[in-house]
Amino acid sequence: MADVLAPGMIAQMRRNAAHLCIFLLGAWAWGSGLLPGLLERWEDIAYLGQQHVELVALSGGAAIMFGVPLGIVLTRPRFRRIGDAAVQILNIGATIPTLAVLALSMSLLGLGDRPAVFALFIASLLPIVSNTMAGLRDVPPALLEAARGMGLSPRHTLLQVELPNSLFVIYTGIRTALAINVGTVPLAFLIGGGGLGELIFTGIALNEFGTMLAGAIPTALLAVLIDFIVAQLQFWTIPRGVNPLR
Repeated sequence: MADVLAPGMIAQMRRNAAHLCIFLLGAWAWGSGLLPGLLERWEDIAYLGQQHVELVALSGGAAIMFGVPLGIVLTRPRFRRIGDAAVQILNIGATIPTLAVLALSMSLLGLGDRPAVFALFIASLLPIVSNTMAGLRDVPPALLEAARGMGLSPRHTLLQVELPNSLFVIYTGIRTALAINVGTVPLAFLIGGGGLGELIFTGIALNEFGTMLAGAIPTALLAVLIDFIVAQLQFWTIPRGVNPLR
């Protein structure tokens, strides 16, 4: 009986501890004046947060729509030789500081949203392409041989065998890319792209800790929320037999 109740008791204790931590954190935030300060800036946070989400959606969505097909193409027999070279090129691009990419985008596209979206797209591309290639390359050869033995065409093998067995790794790359994206968006403020970076850099310039946190805390919460949403998609959209989480 104790063995049966122990897991439930442990889970309850964890929930109680989590609730206590949240309560203490909230009490500290209110007593220190942090929470009232955030509430005073709520309109700015909501407006700039909407810009932040739009930049993430545009650049992250473009990176997913371009990166996943590119990773698939680079693993096909016809292009397999240049796959590693393409990843190396992307690796070189990833070593360039984001501020330098933003400056280059600004020189090519001017100020505003367009150069910010382009720079964020470049910053988000590598994890998606590399994980797509890694996931497809790690599909067990026995499954591919079985698919060919059943007479499946290369297209059907990709859709019915390779992609289902590589989706978990692809999703991991997307989660990494979106985390990088959300954390990089504040820099877009420097080239007129908007976002929560306006509060962060304004707080730094004016030495206002509360203003800086009004931008930093929502950015961190947004990163956690987006990762949670993608994690749920990863859990529920990957078939049970090839999903290590189910």
